[in-house]
Amino acid sequence: MFHKEGHKIIIVTLIIVVAGYLLVDSFVDITWLRTIIMIALLVFLILILQFFRNPKRNTQLNDSQVISPVDGKVVVIEEVFEKEYFKKKRLQVSVFMSPINVHVTRYPIGGNVVFSKYHPGKYLVAWHPKASEENERTTVVVENETYGKVLHRQIAGALAKRIVNYAKVDHKATQGGESGFIKFGSRVDLFLPLDTNIKVKLNQKVKGGESIIAEINE
Repeated sequence: MFHKEGHKIIIVTLIIVVAGYLLVDSFVDITWLRTIIMIALLVFLILILQFFRNPKRNTQLNDSQVISPVDGKVVVIEEVFEKEYFKKKRLQVSVFMSPINVHVTRYPIGGNVVFSKYHPGKYLVAWHPKASEENERTTVVVENETYGKVLHRQIAGALAKRIVNYAKVDHKATQGGESGFIKFGSRVDLFLPLDTNIKVKLNQKVKGGESIIAEINE
């Protein structure tokens, strides 16, 4: 199953690959060179298909928990001052996605969308310290009565050239439901209450829609 954001790119890539095969077969007489080019075209198609895959996830709905919005590796767990929305200290958890990860962004909690904003910007590498403030990004805040407000921020990386954000203010968000998509490498930051109980560790691999990032401290 492939994500709707990739349908056009997949079709164009397929056309290019088929055309490439026909041209190589017709005009390249050196057997080893023809084989290498054909393999390279096939690998390119497979990478595009893999990038836009959209596997189903088994989200266990729980208003007391925050789930990972994306697939990837936890690269930041720290207390920071969140400047855009909360304007106070929060716990930040960041998940970095490589180009081979699933790039669907999912709502970390269910509730009401109270803030959604797009920011044009640079394309620094996603792990750069200033990427969260200077890169192209979207900021979304969802609130529910149990957990309060949770902010998740999609951040474009050096390869990502388009962020898609489906979140609209006053819309109902379903935990694990699609919040957006980032094309070709990126990162998502979560900003959580200071008293939250973090359930992941640095460098831990997480799965969007399933892995538990944090839960309310009882």
